[in-house]
Amino acid sequence: MAEVTTALTKTDDDMRPVWRKVGIRIIPLIGLAYVMSYIDRANLGYVAQSLDKSLGITAGQMGLASGLFFIGYILVEIPSNMMLRRFGARKWITRILVSWGIVTMGTAAVQSVGQLYIMRILLGFAEAGLAAGILLYLTFWFPRRQRVWAMSVFFIMIPLSGIVGSPLAAAMLSWGEQLTGYEGWRSLFLVEGLFTVLAGILVFSFLPDRPADAKWLTSQEKDAIQRQLALEAAQQNAHGALTGVRQTLSSGRVWMLAFAFFAIVFGLYPIAFFLPTMIATLTGNASAISDVSSVLLAAIPSAIAIVAMLAWARVAARRSVVFSTAIPLAFGVVGLLLATFTHQDVLFIAAFCISVSGVYTAMAQFWRLPPLCLTGAAAASGIALINSVSNVSGFVGPYMTGAIADATGDFSYALLVIALMLTAGLVILLTAGRKAEQSTAQEPLSQAHETEKIG
Repeated sequence: MAEVTTALTKTDDDMRPVWRKVGIRIIPLIGLAYVMSYIDRANLGYVAQSLDKSLGITAGQMGLASGLFFIGYILVEIPSNMMLRRFGARKWITRILVSWGIVTMGTAAVQSVGQLYIMRILLGFAEAGLAAGILLYLTFWFPRRQRVWAMSVFFIMIPLSGIVGSPLAAAMLSWGEQLTGYEGWRSLFLVEGLFTVLAGILVFSFLPDRPADAKWLTSQEKDAIQRQLALEAAQQNAHGALTGVRQTLSSGRVWMLAFAFFAIVFGLYPIAFFLPTMIATLTGNASAISDVSSVLLAAIPSAIAIVAMLAWARVAARRSVVFSTAIPLAFGVVGLLLATFTHQDVLFIAAFCISVSGVYTAMAQFWRLPPLCLTGAAAASGIALINSVSNVSGFVGPYMTGAIADATGDFSYALLVIALMLTAGLVILLTAGRKAEQSTAQEPLSQAHETEKIG
């Protein structure tokens, strides 16, 4: 009994090895799933020029195909998160990975634009709930302060997907036909789908649902984690945190957070889908830049974003959530404006390095805000609702970008619209987001000096 009591009253320094152990054990697994999801979402951008040559797809049709993914994704996001809460993250995330891997492999067989549309809709239904489910899953393990670094490390997986996905796409476009016997873009879908299924097998084999299920934690460590999470939940409930599904879905605070994140994500997907094409056209060197070269150049902003996210996490640990989100979001706007008004290759890519770094960093910091005012079933439904609304921009953004590019002949006006949406998100964040943060309670005394980053 004395050992357990000691574990429950561990100092912050004593808990550092525990948080490090948890981070090392679970973040790579859920991060792998997230990397595969963003590679899979962005792969149309990697093969856009090849699809144009093979199937005659225009920029507008490509934007529609990209956006159709989010129909199914949005419709079943909330039910999916409730299922994860009921059946456990291990089984549900595995189900998501395996089903979408199969759909991705099936996409390699499409012969027309209409078939591509159908497969993208099916893919959205298959993948729905992954992002919101993982964000909910992190709240099962990390208390408020630890989420500062946990969210930052986890969201590094988004730019990492660009670093991994770009060379993979370039390799398949170059040598896929020799490897599989199919065209390069078809080979890409086959290989990515297979990797996703394998990732699902790894998740099922090694991911524990909650701390109590982790065989690599001692009983004292499990008790210490659960005690901190319970203390935080009790403190939130005592100060008006939302706890029920109906209460959450009718909350103006939650909807404003959803609109703010909608605007942030609006700056992500058009860039992810169209950046290789933008590099090849907006710079005026479309004839000089090959499909493979533009895909590889598109990985540079992602690499810079990882450095920016890690560096900013140290600053954010000592700042409010709104401040930590608003500053990088402002850089996202500035980067887009710079990219709009330059047609020089190096400056254009540098501007996108600024913009992509800002948007990715803002996304990571934003997700510290919803768990401050949501617990229990409200956390499951609220996180899913915010992510669902944000993913509407995944449909609107790419379609709008492609349509504007078709109508005007370049991407300049589309970039201005994206910058305007990011600015709207910044305004909402500084008003409604600040009110939501201020309405949350102070941290429990037992966590007042808890470490804000790994060792």
